[in-house]
Amino acid sequence: MNSIVIGASGGIGAAIADQLEAQGETVHRLSRRHDGLDLTDEASVAAAATSLPFSVVDRLIVATGLLHEPGISPERSLRDLDSTRLQRSFLVNAIGPALVLRYFAPLLRRTGPSRAAFLSARVGSIADNRLGGWYGYRASKAALNQLVRTAAIEIARARPEAVVVALHPGTVDTEMSQPFQGNVAPGQLFTPAYAAERLLAVLDGLGPEDSGGFFDWQSEPVPF
Repeated sequence: MNSIVIGASGGIGAAIADQLEAQGETVHRLSRRHDGLDLTDEASVAAAATSLPFSVVDRLIVATGLLHEPGISPERSLRDLDSTRLQRSFLVNAIGPALVLRYFAPLLRRTGPSRAAFLSARVGSIADNRLGGWYGYRASKAALNQLVRTAAIEIARARPEAVVVALHPGTVDTEMSQPFQGNVAPGQLFTPAYAAERLLAVLDGLGPEDSGGFFDWQSEPVPF
């Protein structure tokens, strides 16, 4: 099987790529660190899709996301909203993955099963939002969920066996989560290896009837 992991230099992405290779799959790792892929640059995404070592993709996993970086942190209230930071959140968390869908979805296998997963977050669920805050991250992940669902409908017309979903990995011990781990309940902070194992198990357990859905690491549906 031919697999692509985008965001393969991150904690979860690297663990997913490692496990796929251990299973005997041919894995092409894409990230800024590996080959300069920049999801905020459409030309970079388009070029990456035309330079793959294979022409047919069985599995596409996008393990990217932005919660914080220098100059950006989750907003606690409306007073913290800033147009530049909001645009950055949407560019990385929603627009970048949308460009991946545009340029990489046509490479998914037309006949037979194929799978595409995009790492989202439970805080992107509108129905599950009971705490507020984190405006940019919540809204951009909600946008990602809608993009994935909409793309899944279109992809199914030409690839009826494709599974295209958003996945919530739980709270994983990575650089992204480190500033916020103090509030994580005991036993709910996962290693990247465990998260990768669970996400792959969930993805492989889904069928075309699940395409367009949003699932957590336990294979439970997450409300939009």
